[in-house]
Amino acid sequence: MDRLIYTAMTGASHVLQQQATVSENLANNHTPGYRTAIHTFRAVPLEGDGLPTRVFVVDSTAGADFSPGSMEPTGRNLDVAIDGKGWIAVTGADGKEAYTRNGSFQVTPNGILQTRSGLNIVGDAGPITIPPNTEITIAKDGTISTVPTGTKPAAVVTVGRIKLTNPPEEQMVRGDDGMFRTKDGKAANADSRVTVITGNLESSNVNAVEAMVDMITLARQFDNQMKMLQAADNNSKAASQLLNFAG
Repeated sequence: MDRLIYTAMTGASHVLQQQATVSENLANNHTPGYRTAIHTFRAVPLEGDGLPTRVFVVDSTAGADFSPGSMEPTGRNLDVAIDGKGWIAVTGADGKEAYTRNGSFQVTPNGILQTRSGLNIVGDAGPITIPPNTEITIAKDGTISTVPTGTKPAAVVTVGRIKLTNPPEEQMVRGDDGMFRTKDGKAANADSRVTVITGNLESSNVNAVEAMVDMITLARQFDNQMKMLQAADNNSKAASQLLNFAG
């Protein structure tokens, strides 16, 4: 009886956690460069005094789906998409280097190049500063050039280069802020083979239909776990009645 209760109880709890993950995937269906989070169930024996008869159901983060999204033209000079594999380096809220595929940039009033969420883009020598009253061009290798508005095209100034990197995917983990980092926490080296396409954004790789089916499946699994708990309660009551009759 206790085995059924432990399995159903922990199963129901972690089904809710998986539903939260699927909901997050659906919420980011239109977030550029978003990578689908993947979770799986696994069984873990309960360690302690007595016989090892109880088993917990645990929700385990298997990682992320790194398959590429589609290219969506925007025509905006500050939008870039990674062509193939690779990452854009940013400075996370904790001050450490993090990585994203979302190449929708903005320039702050102080001229700092940032992501839409306000994280500084990492350049060759730290943050990239854009001079005022200039037109911006981002080259294939991430080099950023500016031309003062109203001057001849010959007056081109290179202001920095976006740090593009490509660490092994199995070494990348997603943080609570949605940014990816290396497992060892160290900054990845720049990779000159990574290139970008200007005027485009990479779409999320979330499959909305599959996510909706997963939501329905998880809801049914939760109902089944509740039925198992009710069955355990009914069996316990029936056993007590039989013991009373026997007495």
